[in-house]
Formats: sequence, C-alpha cells, structure tokens
Amino acid sequence: MPGKRVKDSQMTLNQLMLPHHANPMGSVHGGEIMRLVDESGALCAIRHAQRLVVTLAIDSMTFHSPVHVGNLVSFNASLNWVGRSSMEVGVRVVAENPLTGEQTHTNTAYLVYIALDDQGRPTEVPRLILETDDERRRWAEGEARQRYRLERQQAKTS
Repeated sequence: MPGKRVKDSQMTLNQLMLPHHANPMGSVHGGEIMRLVDESGALCAIRHAQRLVVTLAIDSMTFHSPVHVGNLVSFNASLNWVGRSSMEVGVRVVAENPLTGEQTHTNTAYLVYIALDDQGRPTEVPRLILETDDERRRWAEGEARQRYRLERQQAKTS
C-alpha cells in the first residue's frame, strides 16, 4: 500500500456560529464545538484511509476562550501519526470575528480514529509520508501520546 503525504488529507471545516448553537449566555455550546472537532478530524482520517472510520479516543479538550454567536470558526485538521489501522488527527480551532478580522485560537484537540473494512473490522491504512521538520515533530509527539494511551489502557486492564 503506497504512503500518503500529510498535506493530501489536511482539511478545514468552516462554520458560522448562529443563535441555535448558543447557550443562554450567548457563547457557543462546548458540545457543538466538540462535535465539529470530531467531524473535521474524521473527514481528515477518511481522506487518508479512503475508508470509513470510527472515533476511538478524544484526548482532553480545554477551551482557552469562548466562541460567540457571529464568529466564523475554522476547524483545521491534520494527521499527526499513523499506526496499522489507527490514526491520530490534530484539530486546531480558530474563531474569527468576520467584522474585524480578529482571530482567536480557542482550543486544540487530538483524536484517534480506526479505519474499518467492509465488514466493520479494523483495516490497514497507508503509511504517512513526512516531508517537513514540523511534520516529523508532530509525528514524534503523536507517537508519544499513543504510547501513553496504550500504557494507560494496559494499566486499566491489569
């Protein structure tokens, strides 16, 4: 199976935040942001695997600042690390006031997806071709997070 470059699966999902996305304080529900993070991450993983995927894990998500109604929010998804059937995708969330152009990095999340074959079982994905120092750094960080996830899982089952 030939490898694929990081940039071949990167994607950005843009969403204008409207009143139905908001809580009573006028901020967008954190759950709405989480849903869109998962959606953009899954689309990135699907592009790489060219298979359906399921979400295996979402690492903790901390919101650095609120997202408001009227913000244009960009969910920038990129593969960090790839295993046999699993893929870690990083999603950077940026809220923009479209009237002023001011942009705020609201949060970053790391998600793990598993590619599925036609019978719904995990299946092999293309290896990731790393072309830049930033991609190699993100791979090493993603690999370390994956080791930690596996160690934590093993500790729970022991």
